[in-house]
Amino acid sequence: MMRGAQYLGDGRTSFAVWAPRRKHLDLCLQRAGKTLQLPMQGDATGLFCVEADAAPGDLYSYEIDDLAVPDPVSRALPKVVHGPTEIVDPAYPWTDLSWKGVSFREYVLYELHVGTFSPEGTFDGVIARLPYLKNLGVTAIELMPVSSFPGRWNWGYDGVSPYSVFAGYGGPAGLKRLVNAAHHIGLAIVLDVVYNHLGPEGNYLSLFGPYFTGKHQTPWGDAVNFDDEGAREVRSYFVQNALYWCREFHVDGLRLDAVQQIKDDSPRHIVAEITEAVKTFGRQAGREIAVIAETDENDARQLRSAAQGGWGLDAVWSDDFHHSLYSLLTGESRAYYADFGQLQHLERALREGFVYQGEHFSFWSKPRGTPPAGIELPSHVICVENHDQVGNRAQGDRMVETADENSRRLAAALLCLSPHTPMIFMGQEQDQLRRFMFFSDFGDEKLAEAVRKGRREEFPEFAAEDVPDPQSEQTFRESKLDWNLTVHQEEMIRWYRWLLQLRREFVTYSSRAIQVSREGAHLSIKVGDEPDTIRISVTVAGERGESRAKIFRFHIDQPRQPIRKAS
Repeated sequence: MMRGAQYLGDGRTSFAVWAPRRKHLDLCLQRAGKTLQLPMQGDATGLFCVEADAAPGDLYSYEIDDLAVPDPVSRALPKVVHGPTEIVDPAYPWTDLSWKGVSFREYVLYELHVGTFSPEGTFDGVIARLPYLKNLGVTAIELMPVSSFPGRWNWGYDGVSPYSVFAGYGGPAGLKRLVNAAHHIGLAIVLDVVYNHLGPEGNYLSLFGPYFTGKHQTPWGDAVNFDDEGAREVRSYFVQNALYWCREFHVDGLRLDAVQQIKDDSPRHIVAEITEAVKTFGRQAGREIAVIAETDENDARQLRSAAQGGWGLDAVWSDDFHHSLYSLLTGESRAYYADFGQLQHLERALREGFVYQGEHFSFWSKPRGTPPAGIELPSHVICVENHDQVGNRAQGDRMVETADENSRRLAAALLCLSPHTPMIFMGQEQDQLRRFMFFSDFGDEKLAEAVRKGRREEFPEFAAEDVPDPQSEQTFRESKLDWNLTVHQEEMIRWYRWLLQLRREFVTYSSRAIQVSREGAHLSIKVGDEPDTIRISVTVAGERGESRAKIFRFHIDQPRQPIRKAS
């Protein structure tokens, strides 16, 4: 039986919630200015149900220990994460019914945060700039999490209501408008979902059932319960959530946050179960749907098929390319960058995807990774910037502040012309001067102060006043992209556009062969099959100084035949 509120038509709605920790449960329904309290019928499994006169737009909550709490399967929380839940009719006038999706091998991802991408900070603000993204040459937009979170702004990883869409972005109807509009101009939408934890404010799931377990620990506390008592329903809750986004919102892919923190000792890992369910739905619907995972483990098993004992993912975020390139171009050697910084690291990242394949990783004080034998390079999503690599710096500074223009152009070329799957972070293509900082808007002052203290302690090399206050509205406002572009920024956009045009013509439709050779300070890269081969020559020309990066010169030879119009 479907959980949550299901509108039946004719002013009737059914309500169902799994709450094995409750002996009794009441539905509190707000309608026509009145609040009705209706007892729900429970069964031996802990499922409580009731049917009532209620329609889309009406509000409801569940009463637990004299506390009114939102539905674990809330489609919308129009006020705050503490409830109440709004009844939503999932019907929508879709006009994308002929849409079949984008082949993953053609993905050029563009990661954006809805609240800071546009001045409006909404789904409609993204819609207004879809032609810009299409003209740039991207094929898929990756949205940072949009589930409801506490306060007015947040990265999205503090979401506490996995089925709802943040009202401040435009709610469920706004997300559907965005997906529909993107499909009309040939762009796919990938949604970032968080299945490894829920945020610290407004998380009521434990009042209903054993959604978390002390059997495993994560950086956020007790792990989501995928393998302890009661895990069957919890697993279903998240599998159905993945299908919900694909079915009701027509999204084209999911990016699973930090899967190394999804703890599961079951014979079949929950990520594999989610992936199979999504892939099965995609085949039945006749649509291409991708499943991508963020992970720092370099575990090739996650990319292998179920028949090979793997999870069946389409791709993983492969950070080794970023770390290799960034440390080379900027000279940074703190934290995990200390394990990179040599030309051979970049060479291996380009040729094989994973740099560390079981070798000792000093930042972890243990071996990291497995050999990616047989894994195709498009299964590695690579980047020059992403929300983590920018926003998790003390001040949210971008590469425009840490590397010269020539180095940034080289980084763009290696990103866009590699056989891997490239991802651009919003504003990167503009040499955007606006930083992307860590921000939140928790209402609990003790929690807010703990977040401030945690950020300051994370960066002891900075004076406390130099670490932006994550709870400040100014921090959020100053993270918004500035769309008043300069002549230089327009030139950088044209550079990315030209690179992606080359990619469409000579990389996407080739076998994605790559040859990388290194002789001393010279790196030679050939992408594609003869005669349609792009050659990139990179030379380390000298030293800037003891604490600065090397100087790089590079040249791109494109195939002789003219660029044909991309299909």
